[in-house]
Amino acid sequence: MKNEKGIILIIAMIIISSCNIYAMKPKHNTIKHTNVTQSANKSMEQILKLAKAYYFGNDSIYMNKQKAFELFSKAAKQGNLEAQNFLGCCYSTGEGVAKDIEQAVYWFRKAAEQGFATAQFNLGLCYQSGDGVEKDFNQAVYWFRKAAEQGNAYAQCRLGGCYDFGDGVEKDFNQAVYWFRKAAEQGNAKGQCHLGVCYGSGDAGEKDFNQAVYWFQKSAEQGNDDAQYFLAQCYYFGYGVEKDFNQAVYWCQKSTEQGNATAQYFLAQCYYLGNGVEKDLNQAIYWLRKAAEQEDTAAQCLLGECYLSGDGVEKDFNQAAYWFRKAAEQEDANAQYLLGVCYDSGNGVEANDTQAFQWYFKAAEQGLLKAQKILIIKYEKGVGVKKDKKKAEYWKKKVAEQENK
Repeated sequence: MKNEKGIILIIAMIIISSCNIYAMKPKHNTIKHTNVTQSANKSMEQILKLAKAYYFGNDSIYMNKQKAFELFSKAAKQGNLEAQNFLGCCYSTGEGVAKDIEQAVYWFRKAAEQGFATAQFNLGLCYQSGDGVEKDFNQAVYWFRKAAEQGNAYAQCRLGGCYDFGDGVEKDFNQAVYWFRKAAEQGNAKGQCHLGVCYGSGDAGEKDFNQAVYWFQKSAEQGNDDAQYFLAQCYYFGYGVEKDFNQAVYWCQKSTEQGNATAQYFLAQCYYLGNGVEKDLNQAIYWLRKAAEQEDTAAQCLLGECYLSGDGVEKDFNQAAYWFRKAAEQEDANAQYLLGVCYDSGNGVEANDTQAFQWYFKAAEQGLLKAQKILIIKYEKGVGVKKDKKKAEYWKKKVAEQENK
């Protein structure tokens, strides 16, 4: 079983949170007006406090989303920014009211335009995903930046991601690291994980696996499943820490418990090889299937190979072809090649030279050397495709380029 997966940047979780409101102390000329204002503020605070109690539930109040929505609505219409943001959340998730993304955007925008950082972050998410508004990465960055500059850690992390991928801004690893660090230093688990990846990949300057491990550990201890997987990789290969298969399996299991498909794939390899756990082919196949069912292409491809060879399972060419196809349709080059082999040999599918050629071609276009070599033969002999010496020569050059690197 091959050990194919390295550290992979996995960025993608929407988190909606509330934050504190800092109000200016009112300045009024008369005691009477001041008292009225203070009374109104106190009343508003009580409404908001009760709304949140119904929203989250506590020891004395049962959770009641509908009641929470009614109270948030009352406070929001009186101009309370935190309530407006919560009201947007209710509409966004359909909690206490029928789901209405456009209304969610309306209330997020009301609070965001008045400077409420959490609403700015949430509005940025809407623009990033295209929920309730037309997808617009520039607008997403605009609102993420507004919130990030106010210290919102979630927005700082998202803004870092935008710079990392060049979404709505020019790609800039320095800026990505800057914002990831801002979030990480506030204890944001995703920011810590991303910063660890930057140190591991060299995006934060020179590669520094010690720093990578430091930030992965911080994040993993907060329960971030990606960081737990990355930390497992560090222990397995000895990146920034002494190699320790037991610790690798420990953190990998932590990640798999949260359903991380990449970690499930990695744990399957540990069971297959007996690294950090007793060798157990049944457990290897169990975790491989778990990952494959979550559309992890490496797991799908490897599970197909197990069925093809009878390794850990009863040999089953139909199942082999099934899993190769699942991965091949997600553009996994090795699976495309192996599905081509199935069509060539008639294992698990009806033999078909044309289909075999098409899958080899897809893999070859992705740079898979063994697929490129097969294409030379196919073009020279005219199997599954019209004989074409020029195209055969073209793929010979491609092969030579790879072999001479």
